Amino acid sequence: MNTLIAVSIIALAGLIHASFQLSVSMATSLSGHALGRKLAARRTLRLLFSFVAGAFTMTLLCVSFASYAIGVFAPHSNLLWITLTAGLMIVGLAVILFYYRKTEGTELWISRSFARFLRKRTAKASLAAEAFSLGLTSVVAELLFTIVPIITAACAIIELPPIWQIVGAAGYTLAASLGLLIVALLIGSGRQLSRIQRWREQNKYFLQFAAGLGLIILGFYIYVNTVSDLIIQVNAV
Repeated sequence: MNTLIAVSIIALAGLIHASFQLSVSMATSLSGHALGRKLAARRTLRLLFSFVAGAFTMTLLCVSFASYAIGVFAPHSNLLWITLTAGLMIVGLAVILFYYRKTEGTELWISRSFARFLRKRTAKASLAAEAFSLGLTSVVAELLFTIVPIITAACAIIELPPIWQIVGAAGYTLAASLGLLIVALLIGSGRQLSRIQRWREQNKYFLQFAAGLGLIILGFYIYVNTVSDLIIQVNAV
């Protein structure tokens, strides 16, 4: 795999990760509860950006750990690329069908008990450390859907020259956090939470379809640029 293909896989996987909505939902909820308790605007922004920092940190840790583990246990594994191609398409289809619950609002398909726990902790968060830990938790809670793009990016990262692997992990994290960063900046600039949430509700099925289709496209892209070459090499032997 050449560097250009590896970088394009990392970027596409990161943008797909950014289209998932749990962290965004928790960020808007955190800001809404803080404003409802009449906290000062500066304190509300501190909570919000602590949450963003937590999500950013956990995403970076996840992709870095995945890169290290793959580099140690399955470096340049042809079978892993083939498995990822199938996994991306299967998870993409599952996201299109099941990501949001069939209810009003933006309730996601995660454990109801875990969702209640997250709502409870988000409503009570008043310290930057609590908001940071919620950011960490939001990434872990959505690993059911994001683990495949994370592993895909990790496989591409270890194909880069060593000096560029850190840049690749940071680039993936930045791309994966793009949606959350945009929402945080909108809230910080004074945009009404109600308008942001209304837009999310009106466009939730588009975002769901885009995330699922993006996973399928990424799987097809890897098949064309990696798996098909492996098949040709095997047949040639």
